[in-house]
Amino acid sequence: MSPPTPRLRRALLVLTTALAALLCALAPLPAAADGLADTDPADTARAAGDGPADWTARPAGGGADRDARPYVYLEGTPGTALQDRLAVTNSGRAPLTVRLRGDGRAGAWIGFAADTVTVPARTRAEVPLALTVPPDAVPGDASGEVVADDGDEDIRVPVRVRIGGPTLAALTVEDVEISDGTIRYALVNRGNAMLEPRLAVRADGMFGTLLDRPERPLPLELAPGRRVERTEPWPDAPALDAVTVRLRVTAPGGARDEAEVSATYLPVAPAVGGGLLVLGGLALLGSGAYRRRRARRGDPEPPGAESADDRQPTTETRPLVKAGPLVKAGAES
Repeated sequence: MSPPTPRLRRALLVLTTALAALLCALAPLPAAADGLADTDPADTARAAGDGPADWTARPAGGGADRDARPYVYLEGTPGTALQDRLAVTNSGRAPLTVRLRGDGRAGAWIGFAADTVTVPARTRAEVPLALTVPPDAVPGDASGEVVADDGDEDIRVPVRVRIGGPTLAALTVEDVEISDGTIRYALVNRGNAMLEPRLAVRADGMFGTLLDRPERPLPLELAPGRRVERTEPWPDAPALDAVTVRLRVTAPGGARDEAEVSATYLPVAPAVGGGLLVLGGLALLGSGAYRRRRARRGDPEPPGAESADDRQPTTETRPLVKAGPLVKAGAES
């Protein structure tokens, strides 16, 4: 067998080097493996900046996360004290200290067994809380939040309270206006019950219906006394028409209201041109009437004004002067 040529030797060397580099890249490093053996996967994810927080706060009870209550729900009459618990879970490796407070209308009625709680590592603590309904509270629904804050971030747990007694569902739609292809309006909960409003929109012009959107639920819950400003897009609004837009809102419990607004659409350029023509015509008519009135009264024309007769060419008549004998200066008679 003949020895390999220099070109073949170089090709074999390059191939061997590439294969060795590939094997080194695929093989795990022992030091790195030893270092990761005792690392918690959650800690690794947090170090990357995209992992979940290492603590949670939620209503106590319910067992697994899938069965956990989404919010604190309590029912009672005015003047009663209602009990519940908040669960704070520390899944980290160091003790966790959180501060607890209430926020919102119902949150202001909450008191905690301890406003500051320290939870050991990998431990879950349940904090009792008491919500006292004010004696003068209006029957209906109230909402708020429990806020748990560790100094870097906070977790908010919704709180909903149903206050016993007669409820009133009342809803109004206000401040309806149209501008730039958008219908703007405001919804106000005038009752004492939580409302889930529905909206229907209709627009009629001179020649028929331009917009007819059937009633549909809006993506919001309106607490008692709350006001929300919303918009309804209308990109295909007419260019030339007189329009009346009607909004109808409803909610469970018999809440209902309607409001309307009128608008006139005119193309900008034709409207401006027509307005200038009308102004020009009015100016000509006014000037002619003014001149005819002055002519009937025999009033002199104002300074600088000349009539049509003044502008006609005329021939002046001058008196004839007889020429006398010429007298030269310094001549003797």
